[in-house]
Amino acid sequence: MQPTSATALLNRLLARGKFRHVQVLLLLAELGSVQRTAEVVGLTQSSVTQSLAALEALLEVKLFERHARGVRPTAACVGLLPAARQMLLRVAESADVVLAHRQRGEGVVRMIGSAAAIHGVLVQALPAFADRHPRIQVQLREAEGEDQLLAVARGEVDVVVCRQPQAMPAGWEFHPLRQDRIAAVCRAAHPLAKVRKISPARLAKEVWLVLPAGSAVRAHHDEFAASLPEVPAIYPLVSYSLTMTWWLLRQRDLLLLVAVQLARPMLENGELVELPVPGLPAMRPLGILQPVVGMGEAAGVFSGFLRGFVREAPATSPH
Repeated sequence: MQPTSATALLNRLLARGKFRHVQVLLLLAELGSVQRTAEVVGLTQSSVTQSLAALEALLEVKLFERHARGVRPTAACVGLLPAARQMLLRVAESADVVLAHRQRGEGVVRMIGSAAAIHGVLVQALPAFADRHPRIQVQLREAEGEDQLLAVARGEVDVVVCRQPQAMPAGWEFHPLRQDRIAAVCRAAHPLAKVRKISPARLAKEVWLVLPAGSAVRAHHDEFAASLPEVPAIYPLVSYSLTMTWWLLRQRDLLLLVAVQLARPMLENGELVELPVPGLPAMRPLGILQPVVGMGEAAGVFSGFLRGFVREAPATSPH
């Protein structure tokens, strides 16, 4: 028997595939149990088993191995899971879009925001936009760097609020909104918080929290640390979680180099303090990345609002 071509397999999935197949696949892989999957989906165990058998027949590949405690995904299943997750996510987003229109809305804006853009721009702008345009639904996801560009390439997003990219995606343009720079920060209760002039030697004696290697800010930290009389100690937890980073910074006497826009909300409410450390570099500005032509009406309304909002309510300079 000749192997099925990719085109034939696609046509078969389009004709006979169901979203329920995808849901069952993902839950079985996550829970490892037919019984628990049936409880979550609201089906009988027999229906879950039949759904899996139908999907395996469509794909002509075994997706799960049975064992004493349940099921285990095969290598083929593991390779399929990322695409299945994206498929179900797109279905959920489609439901939101349809619901927004059924409720007589004026459209949906699919947006990605970087962490710095969310903290430095969107936490202020999005509530104001919702007040001004309550019939436009904004769907915000957080993503950085390559994940932003990948979403643009896949057509999964209408606008991106982010740091100016080093390479512009074809057919897109960037409008700067706020300048950014590196700042040294600590909690308000830190012994250095009220010191007006801090020597390099004193900075070298402090313990520093650092962001993960590979980030632009981490590179600036490494350069800054090398310029001090001695290399300062690094706190032994390096976290990709901003929640953990902020918690440590608020609870411990640590210093951190960070993009000032990322720390803006906590600088403005007094939880963090910017230290008087001269010579720290500027960063690429934050702004909105959008299509040159063909932008949807709701996305165009949001873009115009955001640029006007930042012009009318410029950020204060936290220190």
